[in-house]
Amino acid sequence: MGEFAGKTIFITGASRGIGASSAREFAEAGGNVVLLARSGALINDLAADIGPSALAITCDVSRYSDVETAMHTAVAKFGSLDVVINNAGVIEPISALATSDPDAWGQAIDINLKGVYYGMRAAMPIMQAAGGGTILTISSGAAHTALEGWSHYCASKAGAAMLTRCAHLEGAGKGIRALGLSPGTVATEMQREIKASAINPVSLMDWEDHIPPAWVAKALIWMCTPDADEFLGQEIALRDEDIRARLELAS
Repeated sequence: MGEFAGKTIFITGASRGIGASSAREFAEAGGNVVLLARSGALINDLAADIGPSALAITCDVSRYSDVETAMHTAVAKFGSLDVVINNAGVIEPISALATSDPDAWGQAIDINLKGVYYGMRAAMPIMQAAGGGTILTISSGAAHTALEGWSHYCASKAGAAMLTRCAHLEGAGKGIRALGLSPGTVATEMQREIKASAINPVSLMDWEDHIPPAWVAKALIWMCTPDADEFLGQEIALRDEDIRARLELAS
């Protein structure tokens, strides 16, 4: 049946990249996967490909009502909410701080930071009432390092990393497992957008330097197991060779 049989995994930003790869991996492991994205067509196609264990819900994570409704829909469909993966995020608009567009800058915060908060806020009461659950958030090295053109991204990822620590502090005694994952650079569409900007060292990297999304998905599955409990409330770096070795991922 698989290690996630009977479990429901809720994934934001599931239309492509890390989110889509994670949906396939968790479904392969027997889980029910709830796919969220603004692009309904893409997640509907993915859900159809995965089969009856997948549910696609068009959702804008920058709106709390969307996220909360989606979670209750997931519970009504599959009976539980066991894992939430806060993956949705944007890198655009890449821009120097002095010339950035305030509205566009704020929209990135709405998705990358408030979207993570909304995921936690909607999930924690459901999980606590059920006796527990796991909340995983995709972080970034940008949470800890300033990069040209990325003030919106760095600030939002730093805030999301702190939210993980807060969720652990407040939820650990109520069965909530909260962890962050900093995957490094991943071969997704976001990296193409970064490459086109040519604005900082990350944009100068070759495509071969980026890890495949499947590595991130495998790490997320492992983070749901007791073997990762030593990292609760922390951020795991997939760039760490010891972590890669532990997960049997090629260097």
